[in-house]
Amino acid sequence: MAKRYPKTLSSGANNTVIALSDKEAGKLFFDDTRSDIGSEAEKMKFANGINELIVKFIRLDLLADNTEVLVMERLYPMDFRALEYEKRELIFEVFEDELKELHSKGFVHRDIKRPSDMPGFTFDNIFLTDKGIRLIDVGISALRSQVGDKLFDKFVAQEVEELKAFETFFINR
Repeated sequence: MAKRYPKTLSSGANNTVIALSDKEAGKLFFDDTRSDIGSEAEKMKFANGINELIVKFIRLDLLADNTEVLVMERLYPMDFRALEYEKRELIFEVFEDELKELHSKGFVHRDIKRPSDMPGFTFDNIFLTDKGIRLIDVGISALRSQVGDKLFDKFVAQEVEELKAFETFFINR
C-alpha cells in the first residue's frame, strides 16, 4: 500500500499526486511496472516543446524523506457541463488541433480513453481548465522515435478513435 502524503490530489495503483503549492503538484512513483520518473519527465518535456496540451513539466526533485517526485504544474479542473454547447465545440476543436499537432511531431498520449475498469467514469486524464483542455499522465505515451512508425501509427489510430468517444461525451451530441 502506498504511503499517505498530505494534500493528496489523486492516487493510482502505482503513483500518487500531491499538492506541493498552489502552482505545483508532485507525482510520486511507487512501482516500476507502468512508468518510471525519468521516462515520464522526458516525454512531458518533449510534448511541452510542441504545445501546451500536456501538463507542464517543471523539474525532478526529492522530498524531505528522499522520495523522488516529478514536479509539474498544478491544474485546477473545471466542470465543462456549465459551458454552452458552442463554447464546448470551440474548446474541443482547439484540443483536437493540439492533439493532431502532437501526433504530427511524433508524440501520442495513448491514455485519453475512459478507464475500462470503471464503467461510467469520466475521462480521467483529460482536464478542462481555465486555459482549455489539458492532458495529464503521460506514463504510457509514446514517441515515434522510440517505437517506430508502425507501432506509432497504430497508437495514433487508437487515439483518434478514443477522441471520437471523448467528443461525444464532452460536447454531448
